Amino acid sequence: MTTARTPLPEAARHLGLRERKKIKTRIAIREATYALIREQGYEATTVEQIADRAEVSPSTVFRYFPTKEDIVLTDEYDPLVEDLLRERPADEPVLESLRRALRKAMTLALADDPRPEQDEMIPRVRLMVEVPALRARMMESMSVTGRTLCRTLAERTGRDENDLEVRVYAAGLMGALLETMVFWVEGDCQEDVLELVDRTLTTFKELPRR
Repeated sequence: MTTARTPLPEAARHLGLRERKKIKTRIAIREATYALIREQGYEATTVEQIADRAEVSPSTVFRYFPTKEDIVLTDEYDPLVEDLLRERPADEPVLESLRRALRKAMTLALADDPRPEQDEMIPRVRLMVEVPALRARMMESMSVTGRTLCRTLAERTGRDENDLEVRVYAAGLMGALLETMVFWVEGDCQEDVLELVDRTLTTFKELPRR
């Protein structure tokens, strides 16, 4: 089976056997998707082909990813940033906590994907920019992730997650990080992506606490 030879991300190795198996299946589906896209393009790739390549059923693909677009847009590190933020000291400035959480999450991702130009990271960002269906789904996904970030920011600042300042801050951060990744890919990934994220965060002011 494809899932049996799929390496497990460092960030997931502390999980139980059942959860690790789920993540390995998700990775196998995503690897099959990228392989097919490289061979024939995004539009020509179907869920049925992905399922066949990953040696799972189409219903299994949909159980893990509601749409084909979600296969490209999600990864095992999306929820990790929220967990890492909650681990930071409560009295630490929000921007410093964000910087450290993002750096750790991206360091783990890059460690698991040491040659991103050969694997997923660069193709993923390029697809998000170039494919209209992915751009539309990405905006929906960013909205959901932004709301999650709102909750975390509210916890750290004593604000309500529906405060305008919290919502704008979270939305601005999501958009800025996306633009950072696009900038990185446009430069053929020659710059240190962690330093680019640091530069991005320096454009933000501290979110005041209540």
